[in-house]
Amino acid sequence: MAFSTCFCHSKIDNLGKTGQKYYLPIRSNDAKFELCKKLIVKSRINLIRDWSFIGGSRIVVKQKIMRLVASPKKASPVNASLLSGSQLASSAFTIGTAAVLPFYTLMALAPNSELTKKSMQSNVPYVILGILYAYLLYLSWTPETVELLFASKYLLPELTSIGKMFSSEMTLASAWIHLLVIDLFAARQVFQDGQENQIETRHSVSLCLFFCPIGILSHVVTKAMTKTTKENKHGL
Repeated sequence: MAFSTCFCHSKIDNLGKTGQKYYLPIRSNDAKFELCKKLIVKSRINLIRDWSFIGGSRIVVKQKIMRLVASPKKASPVNASLLSGSQLASSAFTIGTAAVLPFYTLMALAPNSELTKKSMQSNVPYVILGILYAYLLYLSWTPETVELLFASKYLLPELTSIGKMFSSEMTLASAWIHLLVIDLFAARQVFQDGQENQIETRHSVSLCLFFCPIGILSHVVTKAMTKTTKENKHGL
């Protein structure tokens, strides 16, 4: 009974590519050869018929070399959400700042204008900024927010925990809108008090934009000085 054999030769060419050749004698009555041929067809290997004076007719089996190309990375949903959150915080910061500037401009440059008086009587700016603040607060709220707000054993905020909480741009944007609303409200109170008592408020209102406590203090001092001056005039 004839036995078929399969000879395998592995080589590496000069270019550094690895290839494998398998030499199978052709024997149609050999069951092992049929089995090998089925395995070759299933693995999708190219069959090349070759001729050699030494080995006679043979089949050279050359294995295909597959090259994998890495597909470009897609943007992570987490990074995309962070990017959109950062852009939203930046936009809210800019919009909120620009929204309050016209009111300060009117109070500082035209305090006695009817437009200024009607504008400062309106509550629309506070409603709009309040809604924006609530939305930013909702986006910046995390499960750790309550823990950071009441971090001490006395359930009071701590400086380190507040600093950690404000490390988020969204939290910073919400805090900025919060300050804008409070400062504008305080500036309106200063302006209206000045209108009722005939007190100069332009310098105090301007200070309320970025240094609200100092603006309020300035108005208190100005009001006291104005009252003293009026009393002295009436005394004379």
